[in-house]
Amino acid sequence: MPLLDRTGSREDRWTLSEGAAIGNIPAALVPWEVLAEALDAQEPEQVIGVLIPNNVPFAELAPFLPRLTLVAIAFPAYSDGRGFSLARQIRRLGFAGEIRASGPLIADQFAYALSCGFDTIELPEANAARQPVPQWLHAKDSFSATYQRGYGESGRNVLDQRRAARAAAPVAAE
Repeated sequence: MPLLDRTGSREDRWTLSEGAAIGNIPAALVPWEVLAEALDAQEPEQVIGVLIPNNVPFAELAPFLPRLTLVAIAFPAYSDGRGFSLARQIRRLGFAGEIRASGPLIADQFAYALSCGFDTIELPEANAARQPVPQWLHAKDSFSATYQRGYGESGRNVLDQRRAARAAAPVAAE
């Protein structure tokens, strides 16, 4: 499946494992159901990521985050936004690894996904064929200001822009 980040297409270094047997896979992406077992089998040089459904309670995921390098959140449909909330919760906890949206998102959601803390989007082939990478990059840059502060970008928030303008404006004489 095509993978893109805020600069365009990107190569995927992760290998999806069907189960907890991660053997000698250097960067193993495991399903949520076998995460604990895979972490028990982790070798010192391996990195592990997890593919979670978007309805996993954050409290159940949080204890595993310090040992993960990637959290991939599955979106069953572009209209199901629970993955955006989950990504924000993960970032608020201070997770510095990669957060990936996986599923049939649309280009118009790209800027919002990035502001929620996603680093990459993994698209089904059909979606990537319908909306090629240039369309995603154009959609990302279509908004010069946002209401959300977001993650990974600064200076696009409306409130921050107003505060900066107010601080830079000369003080009016009374």
